[in-house]
Amino acid sequence: MIRFTKKSKGDWQMNRIICIILIALAVYGCQDGRNQQGRVAVAKAGDKVLFLDEIPMTGLEGINPADSAAYVQSYINRWARRELLFLKAAANISAEQMKEIDYQMAETKSNLVIHEYQSMMMVQKMDTIISREEMERYYSDHEESFMLTSNIIKALFIKLPVETPDIWKFRSLIRSDRQADMQELESLCYQFAEKYDDFDEDWITLDKLFIEMKEELTNQENFLRWTKFHETRDSSSVCLAAIADYRLRGTLAPFEYVTEDIRRMIWNNRRIDFLRELENGIYNEGLKQNVFKIF
Repeated sequence: MIRFTKKSKGDWQMNRIICIILIALAVYGCQDGRNQQGRVAVAKAGDKVLFLDEIPMTGLEGINPADSAAYVQSYINRWARRELLFLKAAANISAEQMKEIDYQMAETKSNLVIHEYQSMMMVQKMDTIISREEMERYYSDHEESFMLTSNIIKALFIKLPVETPDIWKFRSLIRSDRQADMQELESLCYQFAEKYDDFDEDWITLDKLFIEMKEELTNQENFLRWTKFHETRDSSSVCLAAIADYRLRGTLAPFEYVTEDIRRMIWNNRRIDFLRELENGIYNEGLKQNVFKIF
């Protein structure tokens, strides 16, 4: 004996969605790049219709139909909530507010299109090569822009466990200028040091060194004028630092310290000049071709 049962509304909706998914997968599987005819509507809010081909189906192939149905139902619900909220908002704001929104949308679109075009032209036509000579010339011509706001140093830093044998040897070697002593120091540090750093021989702020040494310094200027070697220790470690060179805040920064800043400044100035010339060229071309007229 065959029994017939009445399906619930939820079962009916689920089956409908599963059918939609099967149709969608078939449609997407058959796409050949041409516009599809006979779009399938799956939901409507006010006058706005959601079509099947507007629901992202990528990755749903092979997924359990029930899971796919839940995904589609969730997408439709999110779409409906947004559209209904938009309808409610549009019905309750003034004509003046809507006019302002339309203006802002037009401005945004215009700005985005212009930005994309400018970016494209910069990639195609703007000279992006910045030579060292140009950077040095910019540095020399704009020294007032490169005054230090922090004290900077070139230093060698070593952190050793407090139980390291013959720490006196590290103290002696770190102060030496001899290449052989530096090689011996490096060998010892590989064996015993928790940290051994010359900061790639670059300039660093004195603050960075003292963060490493876990110590505060009240008068940095006096410290730099009178100190070439500094040591701190706590219950677990000993920190040694040898300062090879320094520059005080308020003085001209070394060229190497501000190289990237200079490169960025030159590039930005070049970008501004390029875009100004691009705009002027388009404006003059528009006048000559009567695309633009002043009445």
